[in-house]
Amino acid sequence: MNPQAMSRFRTLGLLTILFVYLVIIAGSVVRASGAGMGCPDWPTCFGQWIPPTDEAQLPANYHEIYAQRGYENTEFNPVKTWTEYSNRLVGVTLGLLILLTAWSSRHYLKRDKTVFFLSLSTVFLVGFQGWLGSVVVASNLQPFKITLHMLLALILVALLIYTVTRSQRDFLMQLDVSLLPAKVKTVLMVALGMTLLQIAMGTQVREAVDGIALAQVERQFWREDFPILFYIHRSFSSIILFTNLWIVWTIFKHIDKKSALFKGAITLAIAVILGILAGVALDRLGMPAAAQPIHLLMANLIFGTQFFLYLGLGYARKTA
Repeated sequence: MNPQAMSRFRTLGLLTILFVYLVIIAGSVVRASGAGMGCPDWPTCFGQWIPPTDEAQLPANYHEIYAQRGYENTEFNPVKTWTEYSNRLVGVTLGLLILLTAWSSRHYLKRDKTVFFLSLSTVFLVGFQGWLGSVVVASNLQPFKITLHMLLALILVALLIYTVTRSQRDFLMQLDVSLLPAKVKTVLMVALGMTLLQIAMGTQVREAVDGIALAQVERQFWREDFPILFYIHRSFSSIILFTNLWIVWTIFKHIDKKSALFKGAITLAIAVILGILAGVALDRLGMPAAAQPIHLLMANLIFGTQFFLYLGLGYARKTA
């Protein structure tokens, strides 16, 4: 297979993964800032493809128009509107990158058909994700549907990581991991399960926080009404911290410092530490809105990095 085609696919795949994470953080910023209804309609925004910047650009009776559509008390806020619109632009860019990645994967039809069909499946998945986004808006931001929207993004990340990693397995199989303890891969599998459990608990805590916010409790007092699951979620983070640091330290000692797996391990360490620091900020500083997107992004990045390390070690071990 043409090395240039492989390199092009890898570059597009990595860029697409990056934009999935940008979509996750953009969605989290929208949610944390309360900008989810900044555009009360979809796919247009206040009936326009490019949203207004001033209320004077809207019909005088726009409140009544959107009240008839089921959106009571719709108030135009340019910051929230453009925050939500920016989120949509990132999503559209992701869709284009998904299409380019799928087109680029055609070179794998003779070499590895699985790469092609997995790339093709991401096109349908991101299309479903876009439709689900419209449902979230139509439901007036029901917490369960928001959570489902986020979990689907996690599945998309995993699918893309697997596809790109599989396409580069020839390079990964050349890595020398003979000095790495055999139990590392098992611990990675356990760590993946722990991360998914932690994310699941986090989504439940987030839904509880949404309920508290709807009760119009001031942000600094939210913590007083947190469910007991929050404290389990908080305590469980220490187990996740030490488990992942052990994985990182073991890889650090036994794998070539120039390899993709080593870089992945360093990324994992940074993501775990930043994620926990953001969680501490949420707990101790009155739930600052800026910490919420960071906390969510790091959780997703931890999962994606763990998954990549697990796959990479699986391919490398075949020649160890």
